Amino acid sequence: MRRDVFQAIADPTRRAILTLIALQAMTPNALAEHFDTSRQAVSKHIKILTECQLVNQEQNGREIYYHFNPQKMKEVADWLAPFQKMWEERFDRLDNILENLKAKENAK
Repeated sequence: MRRDVFQAIADPTRRAILTLIALQAMTPNALAEHFDTSRQAVSKHIKILTECQLVNQEQNGREIYYHFNPQKMKEVADWLAPFQKMWEERFDRLDNILENLKAKENAK
């Protein structure tokens, strides 16, 4: 089954895994230490993240290290950008309204 990045980041555990490996590459065992689930459960989450290309794996001796793939996460950021712009514009308009109300209150 082919998943997209939005399905991958829908799960809070997978988002937490991404946060951890964004700071540094980690092995599945090191990742599993941060969760109250089994290593197998963490490995299933990593598999989904790998399928969606949000993480890359690198074999180093007997260990596999997982790295964050910022290029793939940029797809999410690009999709969210118009919504962020829309909210920023709305907050700017709200700030203007509140400043006008405050100025009117001070003028009394």
